[in-house]
Amino acid sequence: MSLQPRPRYSFDDYLAAERECVDQRHEYLDGEVFAMTGASWEHNLITANLVGELHAALKGHPCRVLTNDLRVYAADANAGTYPDVAVLCGAPEFYDQRRDTLINPTLLIEVLSPSTEGYDRGGKFASYRTLPSLRQYVLVAQDRQAIDVFTRETDQRWVMTSYTAADRNVVFDVIDCTIAMTDLYAGVEFGRGD
Repeated sequence: MSLQPRPRYSFDDYLAAERECVDQRHEYLDGEVFAMTGASWEHNLITANLVGELHAALKGHPCRVLTNDLRVYAADANAGTYPDVAVLCGAPEFYDQRRDTLINPTLLIEVLSPSTEGYDRGGKFASYRTLPSLRQYVLVAQDRQAIDVFTRETDQRWVMTSYTAADRNVVFDVIDCTIAMTDLYAGVEFGRGD
């Protein structure tokens, strides 16, 4: 039995189809398209907490927080994704005139799901690292209080800082912002989901 080859798409082909799709979102990685599934209660609650806390902290600051409906494109990795939260400092740059695909985020945050954690830590992070504008990448667990903050140093090394204590403050130093772990996990009850 032979395996059927998977269809391969250009980013422009993917983008045209994605813009027409009304009932589901897809991510793109170097010619392949992957359907995104719905997120859990905990995932959505943490994402809302992140957006709310960052928005409040960035008032009067030149950075803006963006939700997961804005696509990010990493040209060097040929990848189009929907990060859970993005922060942009400075003027936005877009893939084209539609202004729905950002190419210069400063900080990206992914809330980890059991089905995506390996990709978020591996392949997706590798794609994001190709973005010259990206200064920080943050991974937030939804099944326990654990946050990993990866910061790009001036010599291009990525340094990880882990936060696991409930009484800690998470430092997003590239946007000059600190948020309490308790605020990021407000309302989340661990051990109730999958």
